[in-house]
Amino acid sequence: MRFDIITVLPALLDSPFAHSILQRAQKKGIAEIVVHNLRDYATNKQKSVDDYPYGGGSGMVMSIEPFARCIEGLKAERDYDEVIFMSPDGVTFNQTIANELSGKGNIMILCGHYKGIDQRVRDLFVTREISIGDYVLSGGELPAAVLVDAIVRLIPGVLNDETSALSDSFQGELLDAPVYTRPADWNGHKVPDVLLSGHEAKINEWRHDQALARTQQRRPDLLED
Repeated sequence: MRFDIITVLPALLDSPFAHSILQRAQKKGIAEIVVHNLRDYATNKQKSVDDYPYGGGSGMVMSIEPFARCIEGLKAERDYDEVIFMSPDGVTFNQTIANELSGKGNIMILCGHYKGIDQRVRDLFVTREISIGDYVLSGGELPAAVLVDAIVRLIPGVLNDETSALSDSFQGELLDAPVYTRPADWNGHKVPDVLLSGHEAKINEWRHDQALARTQQRRPDLLED
């Protein structure tokens, strides 16, 4: 699976993709993550990619021309299943969307900055707009990293334990059940007996009940029809 990320701040994405699961996925050749500097597609001497908004107002708007050159150049090399714009007014990202996108082949991600991007970029090139929450960040780079992380960990072969991603919170629309490890008794605080029983059916029932109770307490909205 390949991700092409277009940004004016490529260095901001160096660290998120250079460690842990994302690093291993790239070394295994399961995921390819390529970051493109939008300024490389600017034609003016200053390499600027923004301009004042028509109609007045505060802030600067990212221009269509650098985006168009970059997007069209990438599309000439391969087909893309999705061109995603990270936007606070997009559809709120969740596990269901992550599951769906993990089955795609090539995904392009556009990172906005400043006041926003020329609407024509969104109208002509973007196939999906995604938000990671109801708040505004300085740019789309961190949301893009969140998106890629959530998707890549679901690709078969990325995680050492293939069942791990399937038991995460929000899979099955429930939060995860409590988890424990050794020691079984720490200063009188004990691991629930059922987890030490070795009885798989009872353990699975306990985990489901705990996940349901935690979801009802913390995120009842997930249980609403």
